[in-house]
Amino acid sequence: MTAGVIDVFPFAGLPVAVLGLGKSGLVAARALEASGADVWAWDDSADKRKTAESEGIRIVDLRSCDWSQLTTLVISPGIPHAFPAPHPVAAAAKAHNIEIISDIELLARTQREAAYIGITGTNGKSTTTALIGHILREAGRTVAVGGNIGTAALSLPALASGGTYVLEMSSYQIEITYSITFDVAVLLNISPDHLDRHGGMEGYIAAKRRIFHRQTRPRTAVIGVDDEHSAAIWQDLVRADDQYIIPISSASKLIDGVYAADGGLYDAMGAKPVRVASLADFPTLPGAHNWQNAAAAYAAARAIGIETDVIVAALKTYPGLAHRQERVGERDGVLFINDSKATNADAAAKALGCYENIYWIAGGRAKEGGIVSLAPYFKRIRRAYLIGEAADSFARTLEGHVPYALTRNLKSAVESAFADAVRDGHAGAVVLLSPACASFDQFRDFEARGDAFREFVGALHITRVAAGERS
Repeated sequence: MTAGVIDVFPFAGLPVAVLGLGKSGLVAARALEASGADVWAWDDSADKRKTAESEGIRIVDLRSCDWSQLTTLVISPGIPHAFPAPHPVAAAAKAHNIEIISDIELLARTQREAAYIGITGTNGKSTTTALIGHILREAGRTVAVGGNIGTAALSLPALASGGTYVLEMSSYQIEITYSITFDVAVLLNISPDHLDRHGGMEGYIAAKRRIFHRQTRPRTAVIGVDDEHSAAIWQDLVRADDQYIIPISSASKLIDGVYAADGGLYDAMGAKPVRVASLADFPTLPGAHNWQNAAAAYAAARAIGIETDVIVAALKTYPGLAHRQERVGERDGVLFINDSKATNADAAAKALGCYENIYWIAGGRAKEGGIVSLAPYFKRIRRAYLIGEAADSFARTLEGHVPYALTRNLKSAVESAFADAVRDGHAGAVVLLSPACASFDQFRDFEARGDAFREFVGALHITRVAAGERS
């Protein structure tokens, strides 16, 4: 076996098609190849095909192959197989009754002895997945974290009985993963997203709901009840009474479940609600959306028998995820927050709602609607620093409401925001990169944008030390 990939032994000696050679697809092709499968790999990108070929992976044009020899197509989740129109290769596979599955399905078929925790939702999936993984590690459990969070499933270590896979599951992945019945399944929330890929809201909700597929006791469903779609699923699960159910909320006090209220995290799964922690003790989990994530992680950990004091201690030490309200430093009383993952206004709103005295860096390649919806948060912003293609349009929205500077690039924005924050001297000043835009006008992706922000913040420290040395 190739080091670092799961042995996909059920496919040894069999031809298997792989469509999409991005991160997860390339790992799937490697794992199948190392397991003795006859891999037929394809990507519409010539560069990706070239990369795969350089690793010894066989390239076969799946648009014109002999489907009679195949039984399985492993498809990357970003490639449509139904709506708005199936990729031609997916359509050919369906026409020949070929199963279409995810790389996570391959994991499930081989790692049968391990336990599985799955997390989905429109927002908060990555944070909650990482948080549950952190809690399990702090509790001394054997755990591997992957899926949509960024680590390909087949690059995770093989886990025997006693080990737990904690998997972030996108709606795309859920609908082509059939063999996992999650020991704990978490649905955080549902709001309109990816509707074109699911044929509308009804299809999107149905895909999310499949996280609870085949669950029966002692398996547990953890479900947010703060939005109407998730609340309706919760009510359906309660009526069916198949599995244990733990509702969670960051908006309401619950008579049963786990909730955040009055500055505390409450466990209401017993005879009466018990305040188990102060939310102020979780500095990397600011805001109501993160309190919901904390409630979900707490509920999932309790469901697998981890003690309350261990969970709370882990919540306090959670380091946070890169690029998601990541605390990257503090200089002269000014806190720097990297929220580069906020690529639309809804995501930026969550960060803007967490702080006062904000020096806001925003802009990039704008999404539909711009930042008009962020008007309720404008009073929190001391000054905005606008970058990228959206700078001028954002300036028009802010005109007369928020002072702004057209800094155009991220480096200038960081330097100007820091200088203004130090000069103004407001307590609790925050330089917040929460762009409300895609990054592709100036950066490869949001990670590259966040890394650059971190680098520029670090350079501020170097500059100030150097200046001090000269004085």
